Amino acid sequence: MDIELKNPYNLANYRQGKMSILDIKAVDEKGVWYDIEMQIAEQSFYDKRALYYWAKVYSDQIESGYEFNLLKKTIGINILDFEYLNEEEYHNVYKIYNVKSKKSFSNLFELHFIELPKFKKDFSEIKTTLDRWAAFLTKAYEFDKDSVPKELAQNEEIKKAAERLDIMSLNKEEREIYENDLKAMMVRNAEINAAEEKGREEGIKEGIKEGVIKTAKNLLDMGIDENMVSKATGLSVEDIRELCNKRKQ
Repeated sequence: MDIELKNPYNLANYRQGKMSILDIKAVDEKGVWYDIEMQIAEQSFYDKRALYYWAKVYSDQIESGYEFNLLKKTIGINILDFEYLNEEEYHNVYKIYNVKSKKSFSNLFELHFIELPKFKKDFSEIKTTLDRWAAFLTKAYEFDKDSVPKELAQNEEIKKAAERLDIMSLNKEEREIYENDLKAMMVRNAEINAAEEKGREEGIKEGIKEGVIKTAKNLLDMGIDENMVSKATGLSVEDIRELCNKRKQ
């Protein structure tokens, strides 16, 4: 199958990218369009992003007017280095169909998600071309161009990819970009983890505080003396009186 790339790899474009290893638009000999993206860093709302990029490629097929008959099938392929979907399989496909009859509405829409962390097959379990590529992407560090496993080597394109997959073959500028992007991603992940941890701690503190206040209110409703409530909850007498005043308002 012949494929025409609509946005070939460009160093300047990569520098301005959003931490994607790969973001390619292509069209095959049958006129089918493809939006292919490989994403390293985990992202929230990735489903919305995937739909947005699919819609962009689909709508950009007609430059002006309403020549809807020119619109061709568009396939979005999202290769993720993180788990996103609540599915066990590493490869999931989404299409449009009638929820009652299950009949297809249109074959123009197709969205693929390939979650690499869910690919657990050994080389001996590989059966399909997709399995071979998933194995290559997840296990390439286990071999070099001269020792490609026979289960993968039967695919000539994978053999070619293995020959080119050598980070040391990048020129100085590309290698600096790769290393800087890797560092930036690590820093960003650390910041996200720290923010989540801080949020959990603050949530716990807030929950404890709300529980203490609720207990104080219950004790006051029972007619317990302010000083006794203060001793029981650890709140100051001033805080207890403020609670009383708010309840009277």
